[in-house]
Amino acid sequence: MSRRTLAILAAIGATIIYALNHTIAKGVMPNHVQPFGFIMLRVIGASILFWSVSFFGPKEKIEKKDYPRMFICALLGMGLNMLVFFKGLSLSTPINSAVLITTTPIIVVLLSAVLIKEKIIPQKMIGILIGLLGALGLIFFGTELRADAPNIPLGNFLIFMNSVFYGSYLIGAKTLIAKYHPFTFMKWLFTIGIFICLPFGYHELMAIDWPNLPFEALWKIAFVVLGTTFCTYLFNIFALTQLKASTLSAFVYIQPLIGILFAVATGQDKLTTLKILAGCLVFLGVYLASKKPKPNPLEP
Repeated sequence: MSRRTLAILAAIGATIIYALNHTIAKGVMPNHVQPFGFIMLRVIGASILFWSVSFFGPKEKIEKKDYPRMFICALLGMGLNMLVFFKGLSLSTPINSAVLITTTPIIVVLLSAVLIKEKIIPQKMIGILIGLLGALGLIFFGTELRADAPNIPLGNFLIFMNSVFYGSYLIGAKTLIAKYHPFTFMKWLFTIGIFICLPFGYHELMAIDWPNLPFEALWKIAFVVLGTTFCTYLFNIFALTQLKASTLSAFVYIQPLIGILFAVATGQDKLTTLKILAGCLVFLGVYLASKKPKPNPLEP
């Protein structure tokens, strides 16, 4: 099996885990663990796991000139990305989260235009506008009365910002992962992530009532730390060694399909007309923004 095929399988595996995470993580917050405390569990757990497996990888030192980029990647991918997503998910619903996360490819296209001066053709621009229209529809009008979703508009906005930070992380990480082994890269990013998240999550981490946590909460926490954090980041970093950032971000298409089915099947959320319409706009926008244009035979 070729490395590219393995990279595609890794990307699919990460996407499936992410899709289930919308419902599983929501089942823990905010009744058992507050969102920022949950993030501390993620970064500490992943840091321990990546340092443990790093002994099986090459012994590498990070060059001083790469420190600033390493910190920025940790800030975007292990700090801001996680903090706004889990806070947003605690305020919103699993289906809203699964739909809004699909804006990531649109964000990657926009950031590629800004950061690496990639040209945006009219088709992509139309796709960006349609996708953002769907996202804004959920942010401003996706309100419903739910005890476990106290502020859906704010939660939806924070989930959308997660796409912005994660898209930026994918672009920034591409050059570093070409230079360092994934174990080296990830152990340092999550270690830095602990110090970035500590001011936000320390009190919520200390407030976790471990002796009284039910088994259901414990296995869901384990799934998020081991699966959603350790496995997905490792899978995505490996996928980035063989795939473009824009290609990897396109695997997010699978997330809402699995995420919505899982949320509805487990009774954690329900479909509404607005969610269906907004989701269709987002999917259409992402398709247009990510689709490769047909070559013009008249161009030299």
